[in-house]
Amino acid sequence: MRREFVPIYMITGFLESGKTTLGLTVLENERFTNGGPCLIIQCEEGEVEYDSERLEKYKGILVNLEDADELTTAKLGQLETQYRPTCVIMEYNSMWGLELLDRLRLPRLWGWAQVVTTADATTLANYMTNMRKILTDPMKTADMIYINRCGESFDKAYWRKQIRAMNSGCSILFENTDGSVEDGVRDEDLPYDMKAPVIEVSEDQFGILYLDSMDHPERYDGKKLRLVGQAYRKKEFPPGFYYFGRQAMTCCAEDMQACGWVCKGDRTPDNKTFFTLTARGKKVVSPDGREALMLYEENTERAKTPREEYVSFANI
Repeated sequence: MRREFVPIYMITGFLESGKTTLGLTVLENERFTNGGPCLIIQCEEGEVEYDSERLEKYKGILVNLEDADELTTAKLGQLETQYRPTCVIMEYNSMWGLELLDRLRLPRLWGWAQVVTTADATTLANYMTNMRKILTDPMKTADMIYINRCGESFDKAYWRKQIRAMNSGCSILFENTDGSVEDGVRDEDLPYDMKAPVIEVSEDQFGILYLDSMDHPERYDGKKLRLVGQAYRKKEFPPGFYYFGRQAMTCCAEDMQACGWVCKGDRTPDNKTFFTLTARGKKVVSPDGREALMLYEENTERAKTPREEYVSFANI
């Protein structure tokens, strides 16, 4: 198997905060592991274990490091030579400090793909009070913060605000005690007025609307929206339909694509002209069973080009 890039998924968090459970999710998904051997570097052992049956089934290779002195550039090079993994899961011990990672030189093909910080909702407040720096330092640099064991009394809105103050660009997910996962976003957490007769979405809020509508199309069902975008032609669309959206940078400057919604209306697709769309939202179900938001055009007006060329997904 040809190896071009070996992604490292680093999971940080206190002991028994759910790191191994999340690591198992990565191990069992070929989209992350690329179908080859997956090296798991475990810096502390928690209550959940990587059992031998799972490791064999999903080509997992478990390496335990008991001391921070064992995590070195030389050790990573040795593991690369010995196992030649197509994916690396690193369960990092937050007590070792993030400064250690800054001193590491990764093997040539390895690179950080995603940093996830896990936290236990039942101990979060206590740790925030007594061990704040050790808890929050990983959160400040995480791509995703995953809080599990959330009971009915856990105030998700409060903790979203606390996390947003530390890290404005990360994704935040809450796992409830019944196993369901949600982002914890309520109508009042959104930057636009969900109770207004017409929801005015400014250009810097476009990305927020897009992501929230992907997760919660029912929130916008029957709502009237006004926002600026462009009309894109899609070959598979019948007459009277177009794709309304804006260009977004998904991972790099070379990887650009439009993000938006299917819109039913009379607008002639022209992805060079910006216009203000007033439309009614409707939750629909696609042929594969997925729910999505669709827009029904009510009015269009020519608009100025947004100040920022690309859509931002910050502060979601």
